[in-house]
Amino acid sequence: MAGGDGRAPDALCVEVAELIGTVVARYHEEYELAAAEHALTGAQARVLTLLSHRPTPMRQLARHLKCEPSNVTGIVDRLEARGLVERRPDPADRRVKVAAATEEGHATATRLRGELDFAGEPLQELTPAERRLLRDLLRRMLGGTAH
Repeated sequence: MAGGDGRAPDALCVEVAELIGTVVARYHEEYELAAAEHALTGAQARVLTLLSHRPTPMRQLARHLKCEPSNVTGIVDRLEARGLVERRPDPADRRVKVAAATEEGHATATRLRGELDFAGEPLQELTPAERRLLRDLLRRMLGGTAH
Protein backbone atom coordinates (compact mmCIF):
# COMPACT_ATOMS: atom_id res chain seq x y z
CA MET A 1 0.00 0.00 0.00
CA ALA A 2 2.04 2.90 -1.28
CA GLY A 3 0.96 6.50 -1.11
CA GLY A 4 0.03 8.40 -4.27
CA ASP A 5 3.55 9.76 -4.46
CA GLY A 6 5.21 6.33 -4.22
CA ARG A 7 6.18 6.68 -0.55
CA ALA A 8 5.22 4.01 1.94
CA PRO A 9 2.23 4.98 4.11
CA ASP A 10 3.01 6.26 7.57
CA ALA A 11 2.03 4.32 10.70
CA LEU A 12 -1.11 6.41 11.20
CA CYS A 13 -2.37 5.62 7.68
CA VAL A 14 -1.74 1.92 8.30
CA GLU A 15 -3.60 2.04 11.62
CA VAL A 16 -6.58 3.91 10.10
CA ALA A 17 -6.75 1.43 7.21
CA GLU A 18 -6.69 -1.49 9.65
CA LEU A 19 -9.45 0.10 11.76
CA ILE A 20 -11.59 0.65 8.66
CA GLY A 21 -11.03 -3.01 7.75
CA THR A 22 -12.15 -4.08 11.23
CA VAL A 23 -15.28 -1.91 11.02
CA VAL A 24 -16.14 -3.39 7.59
CA ALA A 25 -15.60 -6.97 8.79
CA ARG A 26 -17.75 -6.43 11.90
CA TYR A 27 -20.47 -4.74 9.87
CA HIS A 28 -20.60 -7.63 7.36
CA GLU A 29 -20.66 -10.19 10.17
CA GLU A 30 -23.60 -8.47 11.87
CA TYR A 31 -25.36 -7.93 8.53
CA GLU A 32 -25.11 -11.66 7.75
CA LEU A 33 -26.49 -12.52 11.21
CA ALA A 34 -29.38 -10.06 10.85
CA ALA A 35 -30.16 -11.41 7.37
CA ALA A 36 -30.16 -14.99 8.66
CA GLU A 37 -32.75 -14.02 11.29
CA HIS A 38 -35.07 -13.37 8.33
CA ALA A 39 -33.96 -16.51 6.45
CA LEU A 40 -32.09 -14.35 3.94
CA THR A 41 -28.55 -14.48 2.65
CA GLY A 42 -26.44 -11.35 2.99
CA ALA A 43 -26.75 -10.74 -0.75
CA GLN A 44 -30.54 -11.07 -0.61
CA ALA A 45 -30.68 -8.64 2.30
CA ARG A 46 -28.49 -6.12 0.43
CA VAL A 47 -30.72 -6.31 -2.67
CA LEU A 48 -33.87 -5.99 -0.57
CA THR A 49 -32.43 -2.99 1.25
CA LEU A 50 -31.53 -1.29 -2.05
CA LEU A 51 -34.99 -1.99 -3.47
CA SER A 52 -36.67 -0.64 -0.35
CA HIS A 53 -35.24 2.79 -1.28
CA ARG A 54 -36.47 2.77 -4.89
CA PRO A 55 -37.46 0.37 -7.68
CA THR A 56 -34.37 -0.37 -9.73
CA PRO A 57 -33.64 -2.00 -13.11
CA MET A 58 -31.82 -5.32 -12.82
CA ARG A 59 -28.73 -4.13 -14.73
CA GLN A 60 -28.41 -1.11 -12.45
CA LEU A 61 -28.62 -3.43 -9.40
CA ALA A 62 -25.86 -5.59 -10.87
CA ARG A 63 -23.64 -2.54 -11.47
CA HIS A 64 -24.26 -1.27 -7.94
CA LEU A 65 -23.44 -4.68 -6.43
CA LYS A 66 -20.52 -5.17 -8.85
CA CYS A 67 -21.74 -8.59 -9.98
CA GLU A 68 -23.16 -10.28 -13.05
CA PRO A 69 -26.81 -9.58 -13.99
CA SER A 70 -27.51 -13.33 -13.86
CA ASN A 71 -26.55 -13.33 -10.16
CA VAL A 72 -29.00 -10.50 -9.49
CA THR A 73 -31.71 -12.33 -11.42
CA GLY A 74 -31.32 -15.36 -9.14
CA ILE A 75 -31.40 -13.23 -6.00
CA VAL A 76 -34.49 -11.33 -7.18
CA ASP A 77 -36.16 -14.63 -8.18
CA ARG A 78 -35.73 -15.94 -4.62
CA LEU A 79 -36.94 -12.69 -3.05
CA GLU A 80 -39.92 -12.66 -5.41
CA ALA A 81 -40.80 -16.26 -4.45
CA ARG A 82 -40.91 -15.09 -0.82
CA GLY A 83 -43.22 -12.18 -1.68
CA LEU A 84 -40.61 -9.57 -0.73
CA VAL A 85 -39.94 -8.23 -4.23
CA GLU A 86 -41.89 -7.90 -7.46
CA ARG A 87 -40.95 -7.12 -11.04
CA ARG A 88 -42.88 -4.38 -12.81
CA PRO A 89 -42.51 -2.25 -15.93
CA ASP A 90 -40.37 0.87 -15.57
CA PRO A 91 -42.72 3.89 -15.79
CA ALA A 92 -40.02 5.76 -17.75
CA ASP A 93 -39.53 2.92 -20.29
CA ARG A 94 -42.11 0.14 -20.31
CA ARG A 95 -39.69 -2.15 -22.18
CA VAL A 96 -37.50 -2.23 -19.05
CA LYS A 97 -38.44 -4.25 -15.97
CA VAL A 98 -37.58 -2.93 -12.53
CA ALA A 99 -37.44 -4.86 -9.31
CA ALA A 100 -39.32 -3.26 -6.42
CA ALA A 101 -39.85 -4.14 -2.78
CA THR A 102 -43.38 -5.20 -1.90
CA GLU A 103 -45.09 -3.95 1.25
CA GLU A 104 -43.74 -7.03 3.10
CA GLY A 105 -40.32 -6.37 1.56
CA HIS A 106 -40.33 -2.80 2.88
CA ALA A 107 -41.31 -4.05 6.35
CA THR A 108 -38.57 -6.69 6.31
CA ALA A 109 -35.94 -4.15 5.16
CA THR A 110 -37.01 -1.79 7.95
CA ARG A 111 -36.69 -4.57 10.55
CA LEU A 112 -33.27 -5.50 9.14
CA ARG A 113 -32.01 -1.91 9.48
CA GLY A 114 -33.31 -1.79 13.05
CA GLU A 115 -31.40 -4.95 13.95
CA LEU A 116 -28.01 -3.59 12.87
CA ASP A 117 -26.82 -2.38 16.25
CA PHE A 118 -23.12 -2.54 15.46
CA ALA A 119 -23.04 0.78 13.68
CA GLY A 120 -25.96 2.37 15.48
CA GLU A 121 -24.82 2.05 19.06
CA PRO A 122 -21.21 3.25 18.65
CA LEU A 123 -22.30 6.07 16.35
CA GLN A 124 -24.79 7.27 18.97
CA GLU A 125 -21.84 7.78 21.32
CA LEU A 126 -20.47 10.41 18.95
CA THR A 127 -21.91 13.91 19.00
CA PRO A 128 -23.97 15.00 15.99
CA ALA A 129 -21.03 17.17 14.91
CA GLU A 130 -18.64 14.19 15.14
CA ARG A 131 -21.04 12.01 13.11
CA ARG A 132 -21.30 14.71 10.42
CA LEU A 133 -17.49 15.03 10.34
CA LEU A 134 -17.08 11.26 10.05
CA ARG A 135 -19.69 11.14 7.26
CA ASP A 136 -18.01 13.98 5.39
CA LEU A 137 -14.55 12.43 5.73
CA LEU A 138 -15.80 9.05 4.50
CA ARG A 139 -17.54 10.72 1.55
CA ARG A 140 -14.31 12.56 0.75
CA MET A 141 -12.34 9.31 0.89
CA LEU A 142 -14.82 7.80 -1.57
CA GLY A 143 -14.61 10.76 -3.92
CA GLY A 144 -18.04 12.11 -3.03
CA THR A 145 -19.80 9.08 -4.59
CA ALA A 146 -21.33 7.68 -1.39
CA HIS A 147 -24.78 8.69 -0.21
